[in-house]
Amino acid sequence: MKRVSLNRALVLEQPERVADGAGGFGTVWQSLGTLWADVQEGSGREARGPAGAVSRLALRITVRGAAFDSPKRPRAGQRFREGPRVFSVDAVAEAGMFLVCHAHEEVAQ
Repeated sequence: MKRVSLNRALVLEQPERVADGAGGFGTVWQSLGTLWADVQEGSGREARGPAGAVSRLALRITVRGAAFDSPKRPRAGQRFREGPRVFSVDAVAEAGMFLVCHAHEEVAQ
């Protein structure tokens, strides 16, 4: 594995289902804490989203390893936030003392 530079602070968030008051449910995102990360951008492409075309960028986000039951261990279905940018986690793999999160960012066009 190449040298990892954990130089970006990302907020790890997980979805929480909450009642919407009309018999249904909505999703709110709960912060689990800030993790220092190395973010490598991959290839981008245009994809079809629910409201039209979106630009989709693949990302490889590396963070320090954490115990399997730790709330600071990223999981698929969670997301990272950096200011207004949101990175959805698709999969997580162990790489020595680090965790590599395969993620994507989508921006409406």
